Amino acid sequence: MRAVRILSAALLTLGLAVAPAAADSSPSPEASGDSAGPTRAGTSFRTATEVEQGQTATARASTGDYLYWSFPADAGQRPTVRATVKLPEGHASETWQVDVYDGLRRRQACQYGAQTRTAGAGTTSVELACVLRTVRAWSEPWANDPLPGTYYVRLTALKLSADDLGQPVETELRVESKDIGGAAAVDGSLSEPLVPGIASRPEEDADDSASAVLADLEPEDGWTSGWWSDRWVWTAAGGALAALAGVFGYRLTRGPGRPRHVPPGA
Repeated sequence: MRAVRILSAALLTLGLAVAPAAADSSPSPEASGDSAGPTRAGTSFRTATEVEQGQTATARASTGDYLYWSFPADAGQRPTVRATVKLPEGHASETWQVDVYDGLRRRQACQYGAQTRTAGAGTTSVELACVLRTVRAWSEPWANDPLPGTYYVRLTALKLSADDLGQPVETELRVESKDIGGAAAVDGSLSEPLVPGIASRPEEDADDSASAVLADLEPEDGWTSGWWSDRWVWTAAGGALAALAGVFGYRLTRGPGRPRHVPPGA
């Protein structure tokens, strides 16, 4: 019984420790609130405008332009990219598409969402969305899994008439992520996130925590890819429950114990 009491106390303490950890992993209301972002867009990967998650970036452009933005995404996050294009009056049918690329400029497939849409003649706006796969902390070199680092968004019109080419449009972009947590944890991590300029940092700054040369944005809490995840907490809780179940099972199956000694001739 003493062993049972000790394991019960340990399990109770572990449960109290798990509760605040789970609460801290949820996004705060301030982080999920609307926030004004940059008011321009880049025209290539190298000039992509950086935007933080939770911000709304806007830009004025011409139909036919390639618009680029970039944002940081860390392991365990599932980013959702939403783009809105306000079209000019009197336009013909137009097809718009939003593409997302990782830090190695590999095009990432969308799990779901309207990545490509056609706006009929007279439509005032078109809305696009792309929900990426969960970012992994580590992956095989041959795989095309999304990895921690900078992600690029490209917005452009694929099909349009010659009369609509060069017409002014207004665009909005917003990126938000859902924290998947330990369910997406893997054994392993990248030595550095895939951000522009990470390989060109001077050797003397290799141990410094400064950001990369060409990328200034990173997740709000910093790059957290590593060996730790809440999966370890639930693994420890499962081990404690298994030990407690073993003690109870032993007490139920061992019987009444040694028989009582009966004096001879009694």
